Amino acid sequence: MFQNSLEYAKKQDADDTLAAFRNKFHIPKDASGKELIYLCGNSLGLQPKITSEYIKEELADWANLGVEGHVEGKHPWLPYHEFLTENMAKIVGAKPSEVVVMNTLTTNLHLMMVSFYQPTKTKYKIVVESDAFPSDKYAVESQLKFHGIDPKDGLILWKPRKGEELCRFEDLEEIMQTHGNEIALLMIGSTNYYTGQSFPLKKITELGHKYDCMVGFDLAHGAGNIQPNLHETGADFAVWCTYKYLNSGPGSLGGCFVHERHANNETLNRFAGWWGHNKKTRFNMRHEFDALPGAEGWQLSNPPILSMAAIRASLDTFAEAGFENLRKKSEKLTGYLEFLLDEMKNDAINVITPRNPKERGCQLSIQVKNADKSLHTKLTEAGVISDWREPDVIRVAPAPLYNSFEDVFHFSEKLKKVLK
Repeated sequence: MFQNSLEYAKKQDADDTLAAFRNKFHIPKDASGKELIYLCGNSLGLQPKITSEYIKEELADWANLGVEGHVEGKHPWLPYHEFLTENMAKIVGAKPSEVVVMNTLTTNLHLMMVSFYQPTKTKYKIVVESDAFPSDKYAVESQLKFHGIDPKDGLILWKPRKGEELCRFEDLEEIMQTHGNEIALLMIGSTNYYTGQSFPLKKITELGHKYDCMVGFDLAHGAGNIQPNLHETGADFAVWCTYKYLNSGPGSLGGCFVHERHANNETLNRFAGWWGHNKKTRFNMRHEFDALPGAEGWQLSNPPILSMAAIRASLDTFAEAGFENLRKKSEKLTGYLEFLLDEMKNDAINVITPRNPKERGCQLSIQVKNADKSLHTKLTEAGVISDWREPDVIRVAPAPLYNSFEDVFHFSEKLKKVLK
């Protein structure tokens, strides 16, 4: 059982086999040099200390080898994305051939919808969760418009019930029963950015396929946080960013999953680029487009190496820790945070994230009655880096790679003081 004491938190950290990984990250400090309580990995993950080494290695090869770095570098640039594939595939539960690191999240989402959203006159609607991250909703609406479809007609929102914050699967089932013959695509965020709710990906995929719909997921808040088991889930595609839980730096590249059953499907539309072309003839320049099999075939351009070096640094750290170990710690760490919040016995706060650890990642979204952003400002002044979402929610995400039980305990104490 959890205990509400600093001694208990310290004991948990002392017994934590992953505790040493905290020292592998740069922890932000205040003006006096004291470490801040950083619980904002759901917006931007902290920098691994090895990141600068990995980037400097590529800068050195560029300085010393010039263009020859593509083939002569320590990690040659020509196949550089391949150095990321295996570790990334493990994190999202996919086969290496189904995964590629490329572009940014919304770019990849558009590329996937070009291929997997194929509306007809009667089957053209898209389902998204009602409070999807705005960029997803904008992307989906613009795809509908591109096909000459009014979003007011073509977009179906999977909404929580009145007075509730979380989406219920049975309500999605009802949507499909009512509109399934009109729906072409289910495009769902795997883990909702606002509530922290993780959706049942396999059940959603099976439901969509039952009605002959394509199914895709946005793992922006899932990759590196939950284990989506994408291959087993059977989703047609998925996209994600790497700068949140995957600690690759602000605005870094995204990742893309295409299920292997689509690996050689030449009937799919796609926006093509030369880096998705057959590697054997890519530099011949005069061949017709010959798509690489698997997810690699959706690449457009040669990769930005410096950004990929940062991703490689983070993925190597994840591989060293082991993702199963991280998930186990994450459930315990977030469970402890939940316990401490309950211990406060404060009617003003309400955790809107699911109580079941299997239905969430590490984030808890704390709704504070009658609060405004001044509450978040006070927390920041108290040495906590968290995230405020209008109208009344503080998002905190203890990341198991670098957050400690002591972090969580001190956060709860500071929140208690601020609320007083």
